[in-house]
Amino acid sequence: EDGPFLERPVNEGFLKAKNNGRIKFAFMWANHDWIKNLFPYSKGDPQVVLYPGKVSPAGFERIADHLLKDYFRHPSYWRIEEKPYFSFYDLGKLLESFGSVPATRAALDAFRAKAVRAGLSGLHLNAVVWGQPILPDEKAPADPAKLVRDLGFDSVTSYVWVHHFGMPQPQTDYDIVRDGYFRYWDQARTLFGVPYYPNVSMGWDPSPRCDQRQTMDISGYPFTSVIVGNTPEKFEAALRLTQERLLADPKGPRILNINCWNEWTEGSYLEPDTVHGTKYLEAVRAVFGVRAADSGPKPASPRPAKVTVGPRELIRGRENMPFVMDSTLDDQLVFWWRRGEAVSAPVGRRGRLRAAHPDR
Repeated sequence: EDGPFLERPVNEGFLKAKNNGRIKFAFMWANHDWIKNLFPYSKGDPQVVLYPGKVSPAGFERIADHLLKDYFRHPSYWRIEEKPYFSFYDLGKLLESFGSVPATRAALDAFRAKAVRAGLSGLHLNAVVWGQPILPDEKAPADPAKLVRDLGFDSVTSYVWVHHFGMPQPQTDYDIVRDGYFRYWDQARTLFGVPYYPNVSMGWDPSPRCDQRQTMDISGYPFTSVIVGNTPEKFEAALRLTQERLLADPKGPRILNINCWNEWTEGSYLEPDTVHGTKYLEAVRAVFGVRAADSGPKPASPRPAKVTVGPRELIRGRENMPFVMDSTLDDQLVFWWRRGEAVSAPVGRRGRLRAAHPDR
């Protein structure tokens, strides 16, 4: 409401970089409540909201104007079918901002219309679906698929595997969580009536946000089950399986996202650490990099009529995909990136020392 804030990495880093034409960027609005006392959180303490995820309609107008003026026209901003991509993390907070489904839909439609008046082809609005949001003035959870349709979203994605799979053990093996998420993905392919962009999670361990003096149990976030055994090798295998599943559907999307570039305090990050170095980044390159595009399996089906990027385009340097590298998929690879996340954090349950380069 009183932002923008945490914008310096984009404004003063990426947008001022001379080589920012090499990668695409796009925004997911993390419109959830920002809890103040999560570093660390002690069991039983009330969670104090530092910044609410709910904004006023006038605040949303300012956000829309800021995006259109300062970002959506940038040549490196990621577009799907020529429309800038913008994602909403918390549908519940979005609904709270406007008070009803019709009012929220009207606000999103006005956002799209404003983009057209600004000379754009429209907007590609994406919903991150997790949990079951409660509609304003209602007590029963909403049907997420119906909500996506009623609000007119163009696509759906997921933020992290654990949003869709209840981990059965305090320490649950990576492959078990992967397979549980894949079962959700099988349903999500057709559930929403719009394209679903799958997620690959590197891990999950929010225990660095916990008071380290307290027992690590499952009493509520950030005291949750954690993923164990998430080695770079298992992560690479999950990337390959996701690639294969996407390519097996000739009419399906060629887009996935990875959690996460730098969720240090939730144990899901690709940045180098002192245990595995750059191995997680190397896993991404092994599956989706230029060399993988040269030597790896090619799609059996013809290229779609409209594609944003293909492996040959990257090799020739004509276009790039959002964040880092192209793939043997025909389209896009996206990394979630937490703006303002610290590069060092307390050691979590897995005992991992964090940043390999904390001064960078």
